[in-house]
Amino acid sequence: MKRTIRFVGLTAVLLMLSIVGSADETSDVEDLTNMLDKFLANAGVAEVHERFWADDLIYTSSRGTRTTKAEIMAGFATAENEASEENDAAGPVYTAEDVQIQLYGDTAVVAFKLVATPPDNSVVLTYFNTGTFLRRNGKWQVVAWQATAMPVT
Repeated sequence: MKRTIRFVGLTAVLLMLSIVGSADETSDVEDLTNMLDKFLANAGVAEVHERFWADDLIYTSSRGTRTTKAEIMAGFATAENEASEENDAAGPVYTAEDVQIQLYGDTAVVAFKLVATPPDNSVVLTYFNTGTFLRRNGKWQVVAWQATAMPVT
């Protein structure tokens, strides 16, 4: 009888822990999804990039070049210096499709299809993107990113 009670008690504790773990995972997936959506909706805003990318980022572009967060942020400074009303055209609208998020504790892999729609809806470009996020001090940031251009159809 004691053994049965212990087993039932242990089973109840394990079940409660799995429910708590599932809630944490659901919250993490929602946080990462919201973070990605906010980033894509504000891709032209330096502060959004500052928050999204970790200082030790390794970014491999769809053109096959590697860059760092410092280089990305320097690009914003250069763009601000060169901006004028004559050449300040609106950029594409970015959205994510087929988002997949895999959690590994304080690490997450986020893979999705990036859709870049220009203001005139001319040629929509698509890319496969995969990002590795780490949670440091309670905050998710991207430490590695890979973009692959998909053929235009």
